[in-house]
Amino acid sequence: MDERDVYRAQEAMKSAMKKGPMRLALIIGAILVFFLFLNPWVQIGAGERGIVLDFGAVQGNVLGEGLHFRVPIMQKVAIMDVKVQKSLTNAAASSSDLQEVSSEVALNYHIVQDKANVVYQTIGIQFKERIIDPAVQEVVKAVTAKYTAEELITKRPAVSEAMRAALAERLLAHNIAVDAFSIVGFSFSKIFMEAIESKQTAEQLALKSKRDLERIKIEAEQKITAAKAEAEALRLQRANISSELIELRKVEANLKAIDKWNGILPQVTGGGAVPFIGVGDIQKK
Repeated sequence: MDERDVYRAQEAMKSAMKKGPMRLALIIGAILVFFLFLNPWVQIGAGERGIVLDFGAVQGNVLGEGLHFRVPIMQKVAIMDVKVQKSLTNAAASSSDLQEVSSEVALNYHIVQDKANVVYQTIGIQFKERIIDPAVQEVVKAVTAKYTAEELITKRPAVSEAMRAALAERLLAHNIAVDAFSIVGFSFSKIFMEAIESKQTAEQLALKSKRDLERIKIEAEQKITAAKAEAEALRLQRANISSELIELRKVEANLKAIDKWNGILPQVTGGGAVPFIGVGDIQKK
């Protein structure tokens, strides 16, 4: 091997050493890009939970809010909303007195957070249509049948609480918690509403008649009391009248007449006598 061959070998080694790190860096970069392309990270938002699926099989761990790592290709994460949600349901039922009742109820509920994977596995994400709406229908029918149509109106708080308790127990078995329950409204048949209106009118008229009768009784009692008081006063006056009192009253009457006299004597009458009221009585005294 001459000097030129040795020189060429050295140059080849130097060129290979320069290209090696660059190739390694390119390979590592390509691996990282491919790794990021597989999206190994998953972000769970506020009020959500992540259901881990290993090749489609639901796992026991539930991912909370934040950023989590998943094994690409093997693992997928399904998002479940565990915030409080509202549901409005219309239900038809019959009361204990066989009146048709249409109800509209509002329900606030949420998925039990640490059981989100069980709900996803056993029910799926259509839990409202599959579980909640049928449960509301059944509970409303069962509770409504225990009350008369009139009691559904007059005992509305008790009816609402009975429905809430029954629904909460029923949904909790499916890992769904009830936050609030309210009856938006009851509606009855036209005939029943007319009957209720007639009954209320009759009750109001009866109440008015009762009040009028009580008022008449009170007025009559007042008149009787006043008459008794007046009669008692007259009795006392009669009891206190004596001959001396009568004479005193005559004197008082004459004195008043004198006070009112203007000093002019009346014209002489046919008999020639000049009348002077009460003078004889005064002289007698």
